[in-house]
Amino acid sequence: MEILSFSSLPSTQKYLIEKLEEGTLQSPVAVIASEQSSGVGSRDNSWSGGEGNFFASVAVELEMLPKDLSLSSASIYFSFIMKQTLEALGEDIWLKWPNDFYLNDDKIGGTITQKVKNVLVCGIGINLKNTQNGYRALQCDITPKILLENYLLSLEKFPKWKQIFSEYEVEFEQSKKFSVHIENYQKSLSDASLCGDGSLIIGGKRVYSLR
Repeated sequence: MEILSFSSLPSTQKYLIEKLEEGTLQSPVAVIASEQSSGVGSRDNSWSGGEGNFFASVAVELEMLPKDLSLSSASIYFSFIMKQTLEALGEDIWLKWPNDFYLNDDKIGGTITQKVKNVLVCGIGINLKNTQNGYRALQCDITPKILLENYLLSLEKFPKWKQIFSEYEVEFEQSKKFSVHIENYQKSLSDASLCGDGSLIIGGKRVYSLR
């Protein structure tokens, strides 16, 4: 997969989506920036920061994704593969439903996915070295470029959703200590039940990870 590297971008996600819509870039492609000034996080929050941290977006065609993957579970899928990539590099992190990377009880990053025609664009921001955005950092020696290269090697194998879910299902128990924003309300995950498609049952209602 082609990787485009920049010293600085307002947002890797906005840049990649804009170029895909213009037709000046074609998937599969990845964009990485050393610095990001106006990054996009969940619920339109910003995710910005300086050198040493990870800011990247990846575009893949929907037909490349495993047939058993529901689009509503794409955030979990892309995030969990990054979690596995970091684990293989010796980092002890876990994934809070549906798209936040945690070190113990502290958020260190997150994922956002957007569909552009027949392409899925996944943006990932992780505090690797510097504490920013009010969140902790891993304090690791991994370079963002090497992390992206390793991530793409894992992603391009396109493991089945069933394979990813079987591992994530065990880890989901850690999410139950936390809350999540759903339709502008904060809901506790303490009694949430995880369904096979990555959605949750909370208070008798099904909630999807549409991020």
